[in-house]
Amino acid sequence: MRLSPDDVRHVAELAKLSLTAEEAQEYAEQLSDILEYADALKEIDTTGVAPTPYVLPLTSVMREDEPHDGLSNEEALANAPDAADGFFRVKAYFGE
Repeated sequence: MRLSPDDVRHVAELAKLSLTAEEAQEYAEQLSDILEYADALKEIDTTGVAPTPYVLPLTSVMREDEPHDGLSNEEALANAPDAADGFFRVKAYFGE
């Protein structure tokens, strides 16, 4: 599929890009080459080839979750700037 410079200018206009005539011609050639390559890839017989969404094996770099006891209420409130009755106290905020 060959693109014309007019096609490239149209797409550039949709993307709000300004191109010179030389740029439109250059991009038309480059994009046409890319589209022709994509068409050539469509002709490759891939029957029997399993889908490969990832080239490299996926491995988690995160550690396994290990349950443990959390903070006590006193420990959680130890550095609170303001606490009352076992809760954090904050200023009331009513805004729009």
